[in-house]
Amino acid sequence: MNMNKAMELRPQLQSRHHLPFECLCSSYELEWLEEQGLIKRTSAIEKRANGYKCNRCGVSVRRQFALTPCEKCQKDCVYCRSCIMMGKVTACSSLYEWIGPQIEETCQVELTWQGELSNGQKRASKKLIESIKNNTDLLVWAVCGAGKTEVLFHGIEYALSRGMNVCIATPRTDVVLELEPRIRQVFKGLNIAVLYGGSPQRFQIAPLMIATTHQLIRYKNAFDVIIIDEVDAFPYSIDESLQFAVQKAIRKNGIKIYLSATPSKQMKSDVFRGQLEAVKIPLRFHQQPLPVPTFQWIGQWKKRLEKKQLPPTVVEWIEKHIKNRRRILLFVPSISIMKKTTNILRELHMNVEGVSADDKDRKQKVKQFREHGYDVLVTTTILERGVTIQNVQVGVLGAESTIFTESALVQIAGRAGRHPEYSQGDVLFFHFGLTRSMKQAKKHIVQMNHTALREFSEK
Repeated sequence: MNMNKAMELRPQLQSRHHLPFECLCSSYELEWLEEQGLIKRTSAIEKRANGYKCNRCGVSVRRQFALTPCEKCQKDCVYCRSCIMMGKVTACSSLYEWIGPQIEETCQVELTWQGELSNGQKRASKKLIESIKNNTDLLVWAVCGAGKTEVLFHGIEYALSRGMNVCIATPRTDVVLELEPRIRQVFKGLNIAVLYGGSPQRFQIAPLMIATTHQLIRYKNAFDVIIIDEVDAFPYSIDESLQFAVQKAIRKNGIKIYLSATPSKQMKSDVFRGQLEAVKIPLRFHQQPLPVPTFQWIGQWKKRLEKKQLPPTVVEWIEKHIKNRRRILLFVPSISIMKKTTNILRELHMNVEGVSADDKDRKQKVKQFREHGYDVLVTTTILERGVTIQNVQVGVLGAESTIFTESALVQIAGRAGRHPEYSQGDVLFFHFGLTRSMKQAKKHIVQMNHTALREFSEK
């Protein structure tokens, strides 16, 4: 290999950590690149006195490591279970990082969006640009439906026009798929890579990238700005390897922008103590308050479900809205309950469909629901975020279930009333006993509405 070929490969190699370099280069070429000081080799799994650490995903918990027969070293070799979905890394394998000359390229960015920001959005957009200028992290604490995506546009434009690499990362593939067309629409002609499990672009790099947080495990020192959408969402909120991936993927003086309607207690504490800058948008872009959920006791609904029945109150609520030509998003605690509920509603001759995380057709089903293909969509928490449906009413069956945390319930309630013409959505939590999460979710929404009212009255 000569230097010219190395420079040709540079766009594919730079800013990557554990890319399939072996697919791009031979072992001889990798050695040459290392000798020239263009790449840095690191052991994939580091042996420590008390166990192992995976240098790709940062995991050091003992149970995440196991032995596997290895063709390379011809013996049983330690591998990392935590990030195996990115390809197996073993104790005898290496990670490679490009440390040669970086491509510094200023993009010709044309923001074609012609919309108008609300006062809260303008305030947040201005603060975001200031954070990028001053190299400070920022929390954008915005209610569901505040228009967080639109808040990003001018900040992204500012960063890209100054040669910065920007990544919008989110924990869920569904949100990536929702964001992609919106971002492409407002930055026409810009090279944008979209990364998620199974994505054909997942080994590409571009000035602007939209990715699941899992995909950031592949990168090191790659981005000047990482925007983490839904920072409180599962699995990012509880998976330290994903948080490690974000930290590893950002450059030394990079900026993290957090977006959330329900930030964690730790994040709120950091804001209170002045350790994290924050800007709050307590009012939706259409300037109407958030729909406040109401609670409805429905007794032992699981026993009814086993008898292939739903509580009459639930059925009556659904029928009432269907009669008034309003669609229903009905959230349930599990896939099995989703299937049972969907079948019961079909038996009642309702136009209904069900979706969950393991449904390969869920994207198409959501699209059909949005286009009035169904009256009722029964769903697990997979649709609690990142989905906007015009004139939809929201119900939660079994709201007392532990999967419905305060954060989840706030997000679920936020699916209703998002459209300016239908801002008075109905949100009903059907339960067999009030929980702290239910009470806190309602309190959270009421407090945000009070904050919005106070700000509005002070103008």
